[in-house]
Amino acid sequence: MQKIYMAGVGGMLGEAFYKVFNEKYLLKCTDIDVNEKWLSHLDFRVEGDYREDVMKFNPDFLFHIGAYTDLEYCELNEKDTYLTNTKSVEYAVNIANELNIPLLYISTAGIFDGKKDVYDETDQPKPIGHYGRSKYLGEVYVKNNCRDFIICRAGWMMGSGANKDKKFIQKLIKQITDGASELNVVNDKLGTPTYTHDFANNVKLLIEKAEYGLFNMVCQGLTGRLEVAKELVSLLGLKDSVKVNEVTSEFFSKEYFAERPECERLINKRLDDLGLNIMRDWRVALKDYLDQYYSKLVK
Repeated sequence: MQKIYMAGVGGMLGEAFYKVFNEKYLLKCTDIDVNEKWLSHLDFRVEGDYREDVMKFNPDFLFHIGAYTDLEYCELNEKDTYLTNTKSVEYAVNIANELNIPLLYISTAGIFDGKKDVYDETDQPKPIGHYGRSKYLGEVYVKNNCRDFIICRAGWMMGSGANKDKKFIQKLIKQITDGASELNVVNDKLGTPTYTHDFANNVKLLIEKAEYGLFNMVCQGLTGRLEVAKELVSLLGLKDSVKVNEVTSEFFSKEYFAERPECERLINKRLDDLGLNIMRDWRVALKDYLDQYYSKLVK
């Protein structure tokens, strides 16, 4: 049984990785927040501790998953952001090279400036904030220094349910469960949802096929925040009781003050070219997510 060391897997994506890989691989899963029985404590920003723990496990793969993804936090905490999102990636590359094993690094659609309608792997990133810059610098370091790597760019993440999902879908669901009869949703942000379980399953396929390099990895179908919100309300059977109001990003400018790309739509070109794109349409994935984690809400 092959062994995988997963660093920074206490969040929503880590939960999916654990569930998808646990049956066929021997895992060592770590995070600074030990919130599951299958996690042990590690702060991967401490290079010596990171190296020692990975070396002791002697894995066949190193997955570097964790990062700060809250854009407002990243803008207000620049030093911590680059230590967590960039410098720790350098540590991971050095460890993987020393063990001569492949490294998985998770990147983001947020590395683009949003001026194009869609982005594939040939487009040049132009990040516009500390979050995007910190993640793109991680990409660059991996590509330039790691012997064998997989870089997977995710879009608007959804998964893991109320306990760990801190993103768009859970924020809307919380408003609904708190009794909101109206949702204010921006009509000027475009992107591609990414279901954590689909993402982890597609990474697993790449591992099994020994395919390396850079991959966009998002659900299929181009959409925007407004359409996703309307689909969510419809799937919950609440079209007649919850109204979705269109607003611009200016409506939330005080709460979400960090600049965001207008368009973060990715196309999985490399996965398609290799015949390895198993990411489902975002509507199908969203329904599956609700059925799996919010079944009591679905009418």
